[in-house]
Amino acid sequence: MLDRANRIPLSPPPADEISTGEMLRQLAASPQLKLIFSYEGQDVLPGYHVTEVKDGQFEGLDCGTNPEAWRETFIQLWDVPADDGRTHMPVKKFTAILGKVGEVVPFDPNAKLTFEVSDGVGAIKLYRAEAITLDGDAVRVALSRRPASCKPRDRWLEAQQVETCCGSDSKASCCG
Repeated sequence: MLDRANRIPLSPPPADEISTGEMLRQLAASPQLKLIFSYEGQDVLPGYHVTEVKDGQFEGLDCGTNPEAWRETFIQLWDVPADDGRTHMPVKKFTAILGKVGEVVPFDPNAKLTFEVSDGVGAIKLYRAEAITLDGDAVRVALSRRPASCKPRDRWLEAQQVETCCGSDSKASCCG
């Protein structure tokens, strides 16, 4: 897929990350359950808010001067206690918020998904959705820190893994 100016092919999100569309697809199966995000060994507080949703297209050069382009959705969570005894937000409210945003700012279902989380005091920290699981009366979205990476090195390591794994036998189970 090419970007709007047909200059740089859009990079898909990394295989180990949940895309915007995949998260919405998984959440759609359980609209009545509570939605609990967890990060750094803790659950978000019951009063958390979705304070901002952004979707954008980015273009740049990586550290090897290779052009890069990708779509990314940012969901900002304000991790604060409930001031009125509420419990965690239901999945249907969260998906309704994203649906309302999607009416004005269409989401690319294949976009990379980034969560910006802050308690309103500390700086925003960036996370990616690592796993979505059912846990009794809740859907849990495990967030992990979004690390920096060197894309040329990542591509080289991926090529080395395929070469080491497959060798000359392209039927080996790890060759995909």
